[in-house]
Amino acid sequence: MQSSGHRFRDVEHHPLLADNDSYDSSSSSEADMAERVWFIRDGCGMVCAIMTWLLVVYADFVVTFVMLLPSKDFWYSVINGVLFNCLAVLALSSHLRTMLTDPGAVPKGNATKEYMDNLQLKPGEVIYKCPKCCSIKPERAHHCSICKRCIRKMDHHCPWVNNCVGEKNQRFFVLFTMYIALISAHALVLCGFQFFSCVRGQWTECSDFSPPVTVILMIFLCLEGFLFLTFTAVMFGTQIHSICNDETEIERLKSEKPTWERRLRWEGMKSVFGGQPSLLWINPFA
Repeated sequence: MQSSGHRFRDVEHHPLLADNDSYDSSSSSEADMAERVWFIRDGCGMVCAIMTWLLVVYADFVVTFVMLLPSKDFWYSVINGVLFNCLAVLALSSHLRTMLTDPGAVPKGNATKEYMDNLQLKPGEVIYKCPKCCSIKPERAHHCSICKRCIRKMDHHCPWVNNCVGEKNQRFFVLFTMYIALISAHALVLCGFQFFSCVRGQWTECSDFSPPVTVILMIFLCLEGFLFLTFTAVMFGTQIHSICNDETEIERLKSEKPTWERRLRWEGMKSVFGGQPSLLWINPFA
């Protein structure tokens, strides 16, 4: 299709949106809403996000009320309690930032003739339109069927954070996996010390709960900690590897040949985490 001296390539050969197309009005209202708040209304994702919070709260309950508060060692309880709860707050804050941050959505329904005329494209230059959300598709953007948007540098859609991991929220997702892995490892270590101390002493004295309840709570915490540690540690390593190679998970799985100039490993880290290395890199509030 020839238009204003440039070529417009559409996978499904949809026509350009006209000025009076009814799609524009609805998409503009959705775009305005997305600017105010970003939240994906996906049932499965919301259930997974709530489960994530409940599991972290459960781990905090067992660590605090079953293992630390009944301990006779005051400083052991204080140091581990403060450390675990700080990590839990950082993990949940990272989860919220990942879930409520626009991952890099392309404006919906912007593939209009007027918009493309304003791009001042060179003669013969090819641009692509997504036939699903009717938006001009930038390089390295992919359409998410759950978010119903094209996402810049989309890595994957994660139901546990009820959002896509993309250009603008990948840093928060990396922090989320890191802090969950840390609190999982910390919980497993505390469970090991608790079992050891209870076996050496009296079960009735090492916890305010009855021995059967204490054992059940700690066994479930160990299973949760092991599963979450394995999952998040692998995901954290995968994300760091992708950032250093300047390649998203989708691009890796599709074996896409890079048409862009790849960043060096250190440049890739700075582009995701922002600026020179500092404590701000691991601060989800920054």
